[in-house]
Amino acid sequence: MKPVLILNGPNLNLLGLREPGVYGSTTLEDIEAELRLLAQELKIELQFFQSNTEGHLIDKLHEARTSCAGVVFNPGAYTHTSVALRDAISSIAPVPVVEVHLSNVYARPDTFRHKSLLAPVCAGQIAGFGPASYMLGLRAVLAIAKDN
Repeated sequence: MKPVLILNGPNLNLLGLREPGVYGSTTLEDIEAELRLLAQELKIELQFFQSNTEGHLIDKLHEARTSCAGVVFNPGAYTHTSVALRDAISSIAPVPVVEVHLSNVYARPDTFRHKSLLAPVCAGQIAGFGPASYMLGLRAVLAIAKDN
């Protein structure tokens, strides 16, 4: 099986420091370490990429079209604003993309966070389980990729 891409958008490099009341104290490196352990158990390969730049995320999605079995994607605030990322996700079908979020975006007080422009073109969305959202997202994308 091709590797699974774990893709992270803006500000996720500051996990553990940024708004710990919302996002917790776990760092992105901690999440990656947990994912590596799960990948060993599942006998799969992972690739990791984080960028604060929309164009870099689009480029990675385009690369995933031919090089990855699936993508677990935390697009951060681009979830609510990026038609370009939506189009990039659509363009790599049938490679499944699972959108993940640490917080329950629908329970957040900022109502603009209640709408995802990306969810309609993703295979699914997992939100609100903290770092476990990534583990659940990885299992989900593998189940979908197996069926493709």
